[in-house]
Amino acid sequence: MPPPARLATNLAGMPLASPVLLAAGTAGTLDEMGDVLDLSAIGGIVTKSITAQPREGNATWRILECKVGMLNAIGLANVGVEHFETHIAPRVPGVPTTVIGSIAGFSIDDYVRVAAAMDAVEAMPAVELNVSCPNVRGGTEFGSEPGLLRELVAAVRPALPGTRLFVKLSPVAVASPHGIADFARAAIDAGARPEGPNQRPGADGLCIANTLPAMAIDVRTRRPRLANTTGGLSGPAVHPVAVKLVYDAYRHVCRDTGTPIVGIGGILRWDDAAEFILAGATAVQIGTGLFADPHIPLKVQRGLERWVRSQGAANISELVGMVQIG
Repeated sequence: MPPPARLATNLAGMPLASPVLLAAGTAGTLDEMGDVLDLSAIGGIVTKSITAQPREGNATWRILECKVGMLNAIGLANVGVEHFETHIAPRVPGVPTTVIGSIAGFSIDDYVRVAAAMDAVEAMPAVELNVSCPNVRGGTEFGSEPGLLRELVAAVRPALPGTRLFVKLSPVAVASPHGIADFARAAIDAGARPEGPNQRPGADGLCIANTLPAMAIDVRTRRPRLANTTGGLSGPAVHPVAVKLVYDAYRHVCRDTGTPIVGIGGILRWDDAAEFILAGATAVQIGTGLFADPHIPLKVQRGLERWVRSQGAANISELVGMVQIG
């Protein structure tokens, strides 16, 4: 059953039946979540992050439950771009919802190589540039300095002449030395204006935010609980931080540039998603919640539809950025 019409939205020119998406790395490489969730009933899915070379990822333990969510240090385990081109890309047209690719890398050349492969998939209208993975050595450099981020986006943009580009930013909570607005501007303004259908010189949209760097220690053995020592914290604990980041990016940059935001972080209920919408997000992604209940996206959508009605809005897009301050 398709989502209610009130939830239909437009994300950087990409029509979505719902603003609710499944986050990268939480729903399989492509459509594996379809075994337990009707994918035609949600807005879309983001593929697992694909790198230029296959990766086994970090050793176990690499996913842990914690009091306030989940710690993960998967380490970008994935099949690599050649396997993606041969075995995954041909299946994209058969997925009954919008598919957004996810790109990760360790050099500009890596990112460009994967971007070019994903641009060739006509049935995939957008990609997400993962510049902020805290679970691999060298996984956050491009997302930690605006100049490096601008350089990366400028290099990747020409490889995506027919594909929308979303940049997934790090959870920069303190403006020292750079705040979320600095990274938003760097991603949006990077590079020269392309000649293809995308009219932006840089990112068409932003995804805010990735996991927070975190750690857990076994006090009996005195050893880190994650094999990688540290990882990323996701789930309810990060939600208020992510809402603030979306609000700041929208208020200081994205509202004026017309750049859509996808809010990510700790959505377990419909009102979590509604907070993101009011803060300035056009769409949201659910990740950790899927591990607790794969039907959470449908529950969130039902709640959002009732909320939109209660607010007297004809469509959820009317509520984007409509938080009342003062």
